[in-house]
Amino acid sequence: MLNLTDHDNIREIQLARPPVNALNIELLRGLRSAIDDAVRDGARGIVLSGAQGLFSAGVDVPALLALDRDGVREYWREFFALCTTLARAPIPLVAAITGHSPAGGAVLALFCDYRVMAEGPYRIGLNEVQVGLIVPDVIQLALRRVVGAHRAERLLVSGSMIDAAQALACHFVDELTGVDQVTTRALHWLGELLALPPRAMLATRDIARADLAAAYADPEKLPIESFVDTFFHPETQAVLQQMVARLKKKT
Repeated sequence: MLNLTDHDNIREIQLARPPVNALNIELLRGLRSAIDDAVRDGARGIVLSGAQGLFSAGVDVPALLALDRDGVREYWREFFALCTTLARAPIPLVAAITGHSPAGGAVLALFCDYRVMAEGPYRIGLNEVQVGLIVPDVIQLALRRVVGAHRAERLLVSGSMIDAAQALACHFVDELTGVDQVTTRALHWLGELLALPPRAMLATRDIARADLAAAYADPEKLPIESFVDTFFHPETQAVLQQMVARLKKKT
């Protein structure tokens, strides 16, 4: 489900769960473990990448719908645990957004320090509202600190999926490049960052990301139970079931 490649002192963690890199519980756990391993192995930075044309389709909804309440609770516990790992990572992370990146895929990217996205018809956004889910404040925070409060409100409340050019214009992403150059540019940016005096750079980074790290300081305060309640709300279940039915028809 993951391909790991070392580029000198940078570790690339590539999502490799065909066909759409959907985030099931095993992939969530694998990502968290891979990030921890990279830090433990002495990597000075991480690039998180996907398949060409697609970064991640987000939550594996069909798999999630098959779970009972305990299973859904465990899934969201793992999802927020991964967010915690990203938010509190002691080394810089860059998202190489190699294509479409809805919902959970966009969340992963927002928790990184820098985002390089493929230019063209690819879309990114937190479209949870469109499938009946509520975006909790600890996720909204990640978007607000990147695009600003007003723009974040507009995007979140409407569940908008915006194209790459719009994402760059509102600072959702930091850079656009050809789809075949996304990972290369991510590695280049991170390499330049790591060439700076490391003590000063990392200490300044810690201060800049202190709000994000603080939001995930206490796992017991994360809104897991309320998220489970929302998932089992009749409105949410109906919308998700309809979405899965449409996907089945397409395939």
